[in-house]
Amino acid sequence: MKATIVGGGVIGVSWAGLMASRGLDVTVSDPAPGIEDTVRAGLEELKPALRELGLPADDLAVRFEPDLATAVAQADVVQENGPERLDLKHQIFSTIEAHAPAHALLLTSTSGIPATDIATALKQPERLVVGHPFNPPHLIPLVEVVPGEKTSAENVARAVEFYESLGKKPIVLAKEVPGFVANRLQAAIFRECVHLVAEGVVTEQQLDEVVTSSLGQRWAVSGPFLSFHLGGGAGGLPHFLEHLGPGLQERWGQLGTPDLDEPTVALLSAQSEDFGGAIDELAKARDEKQIAVMRALATTPGQEQR
Repeated sequence: MKATIVGGGVIGVSWAGLMASRGLDVTVSDPAPGIEDTVRAGLEELKPALRELGLPADDLAVRFEPDLATAVAQADVVQENGPERLDLKHQIFSTIEAHAPAHALLLTSTSGIPATDIATALKQPERLVVGHPFNPPHLIPLVEVVPGEKTSAENVARAVEFYESLGKKPIVLAKEVPGFVANRLQAAIFRECVHLVAEGVVTEQQLDEVVTSSLGQRWAVSGPFLSFHLGGGAGGLPHFLEHLGPGLQERWGQLGTPDLDEPTVALLSAQSEDFGGAIDELAKARDEKQIAVMRALATTPGQEQR
């Protein structure tokens, strides 16, 4: 299968590495100067994690073609990872549609623009499907598959099958919502994180420890609904909501609404220096821990279906 990755940024490199390690014939298209060196350096950084996942990573064969029309001319699947600007995505997909084979699956990694809006630039809007990964795509299993108003059921099914072939866990959303699901949850939680740090309740490092020592561990094996269902004892979620729901709703009204104004950004930026270490070192440590968690879940009965 031939795959064209449009955009050689962080997400594009991650997709390229994963697809190449899964045996796809990968072409990266990005007109930026020096992009080949940038992508190859990024692929080198992915190799240890891919090897830990049991994937062949010694030779991640990737070709480069800056001309988008040429890059997609023989593609079976196109995964677009361009800037989050609707006008640019219109330009990109107009070119893709005009030059990619009729059977090519057209996917976008957009983190919030609905497929319906992007597909207005297409003559065949039924071809476009959102395939939104959670960063980094070569590690985190989730892909949110989000059809637009005119996306065909056939192409949704093809997208799900494709991502499953890469070892991902695609979830099809029944409705288009801004930011999809994972990013909305992340934004909601991060808003309260910023509020608590800005109010001086905890530092960034303490807040991260709170999450990794509680919610992070709990939600890795059972999400919010199952966790509260279990928290209700024999009565399950109905019992939990009856007895603890009022207090929960009261806390909703007490949550913060911080602004990312100059003082707040300065505070957050200053505290981030306390994490120490270079970004690549921190990312390597994160990946190692993430793989350990994924392995534990994969070998736990029942978790592989979750």
